[in-house]
Amino acid sequence: MNLMSGNRVLVVDAGGRGNAIAHAFARSGSVERVYVAPGNAGSEMMDKCRLAAIEGKVPRSISELLAFVKKERIDLTFVGPEGYLSEGIVDIFQEDGQRILGPKREAAVLENSKCQTKDLLKKLRVPVPPCQNFSDPQEAKEYVQQRCSEEPGRGLVVKADGLAAGKGSIVCATPEEAASAIERIMVSPRLFGEAGDRIEIEDRLEGRELMFFALSDGHTVQAMQSALDYKQAFSPDESVAIRLFNKLAGNPNQDNNPNTGGMGGFSPHPWLDEELTERIMKKIALPTVRGFKESSGQEYRGVIYFGLMISEDREPAVLEINVRLGDPEAEVILPRLQTDFYQLSMAVMDGRLDELPLQWSDDFCLGICAISGRAIKPLSSTGPERPGYPGEHYTNMPINGLERVDPEVIVYHNGTAWGTDSAGNRRLYTTGGRVFTLVARGKSLAEARAKAYENIKRVRFNGMRYRKDIGLRYI
Repeated sequence: MNLMSGNRVLVVDAGGRGNAIAHAFARSGSVERVYVAPGNAGSEMMDKCRLAAIEGKVPRSISELLAFVKKERIDLTFVGPEGYLSEGIVDIFQEDGQRILGPKREAAVLENSKCQTKDLLKKLRVPVPPCQNFSDPQEAKEYVQQRCSEEPGRGLVVKADGLAAGKGSIVCATPEEAASAIERIMVSPRLFGEAGDRIEIEDRLEGRELMFFALSDGHTVQAMQSALDYKQAFSPDESVAIRLFNKLAGNPNQDNNPNTGGMGGFSPHPWLDEELTERIMKKIALPTVRGFKESSGQEYRGVIYFGLMISEDREPAVLEINVRLGDPEAEVILPRLQTDFYQLSMAVMDGRLDELPLQWSDDFCLGICAISGRAIKPLSSTGPERPGYPGEHYTNMPINGLERVDPEVIVYHNGTAWGTDSAGNRRLYTTGGRVFTLVARGKSLAEARAKAYENIKRVRFNGMRYRKDIGLRYI
């Protein structure tokens, strides 16, 4: 295989994370072409990158993706989202002799079942919050009453067991809120569908949350740079907007600031130092990867990221595990990677990660996610007002102003597509809740932040909203 030039890569992803991964591969001198599937409008707006197509159709199913890889003689496939991993895309591609990077189906359980994962971590003595799993909503409610009577004032977190696009966790301050969360997840309206057939209830820990990323080739585990991300839809001081959102969304807790897939973030992380990194590697990352191999007989290969709570005395505990890069974290971490991403990916697959140290830029990257918020309703629309992402939201809104963004500022597309307006002109339209993530870099966080907010003001679509406080308290 020629590692110097001419290699062809397929990135399996539909959103901003996929844009960022494709961009990382495109910067490699080893790569000639990067295809993205299913992709979005932004997948063709980067050098060397284009949307995958087979017989004029974008491949979406695993069988279609495999057919594309064989037809185009793809050298490496990189999988972004957890859904494909849970469906066994890595197993299927490897059985066909294809080179693909990502954990196998059995390893994907670390993300697609919070209940099984917490059980495994407890066996491995990896620190986790006190927690219990439930399949019966009444038993879950009885546990809530018992736990809260034992410790009045104890906060709880109710989590759907399965995949819920980063939104399957509800933080509850009272037993009444926890009972309501159980009802809404497991009974009606079943907020997360089948993902809520089982739930995990854990104590709410005090401390600071940290998303910790690492690479594993099954033997070696290397810590990656991390990012501080913003999951909640609104900044803490937007109390009026929070209450309006909950009113329109039908949420009985009017003060609940809802979680999203991510509203932005920045890298490097402001308080993840070398000492804490070593502690997390020793107590969590290495025991998890090695313990998974011992329990399953399989090596974990790919990205693994831990959602952690760091206590006041800097002790980490695992809240969740994801088996892939995060979004929007990937959009602010990968632009800082100086190690050749193609050669790094090959080293992971070949069990040679110890031969290739990770190198990072000292620059700061800050990303702001523009989302489909509460829109001015089109005159033709009927029905109740939509609260906006992460609730019901409008799509197919024309996007204006991207051409006014500075050339050095990156725009990773989360949910966009090309269309034609009433005058027959080709236009860019919104297709999802998260629309794009604008990323600026600078020698300081303040410089990156100023550049990002200056540029995002130049872009507009009906209902566009973004948090105004990304990075603010760390300047």
